[in-house]
Amino acid sequence: MHAPRVLVFDSGVGSLSIGAAIHQLIPQANLLYAMDHGGFPYGEWQEEELVTHICQAVTAVLQRHAADILVMACNSASTAVLPALRSILSIPVIGVVPAIKPAAQRSVSGVIGLLATPGTVARAYTAQLINDFASHCCVIPVGSRILAPAIESLFWHDSNIDEVLQQIKAALSEHPRAAEMDTVVLACTHFPLMQKPLSELLPNLQWIDSGEAIARRVAHVINELNLPLDSAGEHGLQEVLILGKEEATPILKRRLEDSRLCLIDY
Repeated sequence: MHAPRVLVFDSGVGSLSIGAAIHQLIPQANLLYAMDHGGFPYGEWQEEELVTHICQAVTAVLQRHAADILVMACNSASTAVLPALRSILSIPVIGVVPAIKPAAQRSVSGVIGLLATPGTVARAYTAQLINDFASHCCVIPVGSRILAPAIESLFWHDSNIDEVLQQIKAALSEHPRAAEMDTVVLACTHFPLMQKPLSELLPNLQWIDSGEAIARRVAHVINELNLPLDSAGEHGLQEVLILGKEEATPILKRRLEDSRLCLIDY
């Protein structure tokens, strides 16, 4: 029997942050990272068109590369597309939502930063999460249109993003209660890839994302489905698909190779 295969689907390199968390917790699982570079960024799509696009793209990938579980590794997409995907797929679908609940639980000061795309900040789903789990907190929302594209460009073209990170620091720091902030939610799967430089610019903060929670959910579903895992601890395959007309650049290829990820043909 084959080890379970998890399709980690995102508009770009954000899939790497979620996949890394899954691989750390369940190294025996096979991971297929689908980077829909042709559809990037999802946060700029109208919701109806985004749902149609993702359903078509995911279906096309699964027709060529079977998987046991789908992880929609994008906050912007998950808040819109999960019901449609679950209606057309026979495999479990796991979505990613902003880690507002654990942030509210861990914050001592009760002042939390929410760093996300504008779409995620504006969604009613995000407002409901804040109302349900962080109503006792002051949440400082920063919806950045530039950070995810800058990270994507860094991974593809080695572009310098220092100025963008400085702008993020300024945006998080300008709120009247910013000095009390002790926790920041990284509510886009691209953003954890920049946690180290962000923490250097803004020290003494807790940075929380959804990676660990998603990994635990994947492990739970694997157990529920009774899917086989190699008890000897043999590591599963980590493969990458690039969707869209643009081929992976040498810089992206090198980054994937350095992380022991294998680029495969779509």
